[in-house]
Amino acid sequence: MNKFSIIFIIILSLFITGAKQPHFANKAAFEAQEKWVDSLYTNMTQKERFAQLLTITAYSDKDLAHDNRVKLQIMKQHVGGIHFMGGNPTHQVELTNQFQKLSKVPLLISMDAEWDFGKKLDSTHTFPYNLLLGAVENDTIIENIGKHIGKHSKQIGVHAVFGPQSVVQTEDNRAFVGNRSYGENIANVSKKVTAFTKGIQSTGIMAIATDFPSYPNTVTTSENLPELTLSSEELDSIQFPVYKELIKQKIGGVQTAHILVPSMTSVSSSPASFSHNIVTKKLKHEFGFQGLTFSPLLNDERLLQDKEISEVALAAFLAGNDVLLLPGDVQPVIAKFEEAYNEGLIKEADVSRAVKNILRAKYKAGLHTLEPLSEVAVVEKLASGKDKALHYKAIKHAITALKIDNSIVPIRNLSQQKIAYIKMGDANEATFVNTLLKYAAIDVIEEKNLADLTEKLKNYTTVIVGLHKSDASPKADYKFTEREIVWLQEISRESKVILAVFASPHSLSNIKSFTNIDTILMSYQNSEFSQEITAQIIFGAVKAQGKLPVAIKDEFPIGTGVETQTLARLGYDFPEAVGLNSKKLSKIDSLAALVVSEEMAPGVQLLIARKGKIIYNKNFGYHTYEKKHKVTDQDLYDVASMTKILATLPLVMKLEENKKMALTSKLEDLLPMFKETNKDTLKVVEILSHYARLKPWIPFYINTLDSVTKKPDKKWYRRKQSKKFNIKVADKLYMKAEYKDSMMQRIIDSDLLEKHRYRYSDLPFYILKEYVETMYNADLNAVTQQYFYKSLGAHRTTYNPLEKFSKDVIVPSEKDDYYRNQVVQGYVHDMGAAMQGGIGGHAGLFSTANDVAKIMQMYLQNGVYGDVQYLDAATIAKFNNCYYCDKDNRRGVGFDKPQLGDVGPTCGCVSMKSFGHSGFTGTYTWADPEEEIVYVFLSNRTFPTMSNRKLIKTNIRTEIQKLIYEAIEK
Repeated sequence: MNKFSIIFIIILSLFITGAKQPHFANKAAFEAQEKWVDSLYTNMTQKERFAQLLTITAYSDKDLAHDNRVKLQIMKQHVGGIHFMGGNPTHQVELTNQFQKLSKVPLLISMDAEWDFGKKLDSTHTFPYNLLLGAVENDTIIENIGKHIGKHSKQIGVHAVFGPQSVVQTEDNRAFVGNRSYGENIANVSKKVTAFTKGIQSTGIMAIATDFPSYPNTVTTSENLPELTLSSEELDSIQFPVYKELIKQKIGGVQTAHILVPSMTSVSSSPASFSHNIVTKKLKHEFGFQGLTFSPLLNDERLLQDKEISEVALAAFLAGNDVLLLPGDVQPVIAKFEEAYNEGLIKEADVSRAVKNILRAKYKAGLHTLEPLSEVAVVEKLASGKDKALHYKAIKHAITALKIDNSIVPIRNLSQQKIAYIKMGDANEATFVNTLLKYAAIDVIEEKNLADLTEKLKNYTTVIVGLHKSDASPKADYKFTEREIVWLQEISRESKVILAVFASPHSLSNIKSFTNIDTILMSYQNSEFSQEITAQIIFGAVKAQGKLPVAIKDEFPIGTGVETQTLARLGYDFPEAVGLNSKKLSKIDSLAALVVSEEMAPGVQLLIARKGKIIYNKNFGYHTYEKKHKVTDQDLYDVASMTKILATLPLVMKLEENKKMALTSKLEDLLPMFKETNKDTLKVVEILSHYARLKPWIPFYINTLDSVTKKPDKKWYRRKQSKKFNIKVADKLYMKAEYKDSMMQRIIDSDLLEKHRYRYSDLPFYILKEYVETMYNADLNAVTQQYFYKSLGAHRTTYNPLEKFSKDVIVPSEKDDYYRNQVVQGYVHDMGAAMQGGIGGHAGLFSTANDVAKIMQMYLQNGVYGDVQYLDAATIAKFNNCYYCDKDNRRGVGFDKPQLGDVGPTCGCVSMKSFGHSGFTGTYTWADPEEEIVYVFLSNRTFPTMSNRKLIKTNIRTEIQKLIYEAIEK
């Protein structure tokens, strides 16, 4: 026989078997596969061959009796595969190892994983529904989702995944397919399903397109199968192009559907899954599909009304299904197949074709060299930081601006805004509201009648309306109620409205007019990620960039989507999105928890941002050791000396920038009270670099205590406020106004240190507070709000927080038994700042980690935040400079800087361009322009006593900083 004859025979045999062959590196690899397949097939009994066609269901969260029943089917009946229905991932891996060990021929393991395993296995990840992904223009994201699902499948021993869902959504099938379809556009659906398939199959996992020939569009009664009433021509033009494209791209499997398709079957009561015309003639012959065909589960009660399950299985096989999904005992099915084989109903060629195709699939899955699965850290592998980062990225690319008023979104001019939020729908809105609150003050408005609501909303510049509907199922109810539609139309007529829809786009179908709704954001799902990202879009931290995958009435055709503008505001993301390793960062949790457990501080707020994205924002512990109030994002901490760079310094920088002063300005030129004193020639650059021989501090309060009782002297204090005693130091404690003036005189009169060297001092900020307030003709509280905090959106940053906030959200700083003799809560801890009415240049500010990060990010962004230029880049560079490094003084102008030797304020791993400050109460913040990192640590280590120095001695704050830098992916 010549070589051309051999080639012809090989080609002919491939045509006869209909086998889909993988791409082999060489002829030897192909021959190795065929040898393995032929060897197994030849050595099987006829019963074992029939058993290879059968995949039985199993759960990984049932009892031992269930597990043993499955094992008996494997050992006695030699089934070909297991289809896991759900359960616990770790136990599933254990069972898979046990099942494979018991099986004579390796088992093909399958599972539904259309959106990953989160819907089936506890503690695992779930990607967004397909309709949301249909709005993503970048198909690489869909491909990467497929890769992640493929990787997860390998880790738990799954070889074939039921997905993608390939049905094109139409008005007729919408109620059936829900959010499982990628949309109404055939070309877009084709691109999405092929991208998903490409991704999953690149990992060696088989993708199985589901529901061939399509989804139903009619249900008559619950006893009957659903029906697809499209004509053959409509199927050819709408649904089949997607399947044809998948077949062209060599998808590994197709699952048929239990639906009635009168236009394609000669027997009207026979489902598509039993139709030889649909499965074999249409799918295999006409479309040229050469992979494995899978039946749906064959225990459907509607199929078993007048048939045994063995008859149902036989009908499915005769139609052309290769793999039959069965629950329970398969012995009757095998017996039925033997009977049909002996009667000539089942042909040997059909058995050989199907079984060998299954064996080839097993070979391709690597089952010819089967190794046990690792049973270690299973859950961790199935829900990694990279998975979450990809999920988040997909939603960022999907959320769609259907209609935008650029004067409203993104929200600008925060200092002039008053914003209300109104909830519609019956699902949770907490993440959306909490994220909105991270950008601005938001009032949640609830009223029982429309008239009261519209009246109240007249006081607001912007109204955000959120429709929140359940994500529990892709077919969950998504509609507005009639009442909500009426209210929305009326609110929109009276107010500037941003409508955020956390539901299917079709929720908008019942709205009669969109004319008065200024902005509509389609977020597709009510997940926490969708809520968080939508809030960011509203404030310009990220842009909306999705395209509507379905049509909504005439107003919003398929492909609608406006790209919104972004502002330079902090956003939120996952560590992997900015080059950090989640697993390494997770070590920070342990250190922060140690702060609480070892009583270094009762609680901690901790935030890390990189490249403009907050990627770690967690709270630990409580307000006090009594553990009554858990720390939240919204709680305010006394930031102590961080006040210097968060309040006084930016105002000084602005004055320098506006030529109202210079770094070389002398104190006598700024404040006449310093003329002809020992401080008259001290320069701004010297005092702010702590290189001016000033005393570290002056304990002003001691001179106001009774010499005998050591309590506040009645000469200087009263329990009630009066015209003379009007400086509020603490609760029911007012200081005589004239003493405040004497404090500055004591600074003026104070001696200078003998040696000219670095010595940290609070006094420069007493002095510059005086100058700043003189220049602005207002106190620091008013000036910082006007020029920085309000427009930054730092709405939880303030002096004297009890004037704005409830005591419950302010963390106490100490049980004072030496001056104020009370729990210091809502009043500044620093005694000198307290004697200035709570408004000090060196201390007195209260804030949250989120707000501190905004100010530090503004510095990193060369003075820009939002759409406001607060400071020039040159100004920041001038102040973030070490002028006395050659004198062994690391300090910048106001800013602290990294150590010059081994010991100092940082981990020693930051860049020399970095800057920050710490606070006496247990606070710390640091920014690094080179790595674009902002780090904020807030605690109340001084509670109940400032003598607790455990936090300082253990260097926990800088140890955490070290972990941040170790998490950077090189």
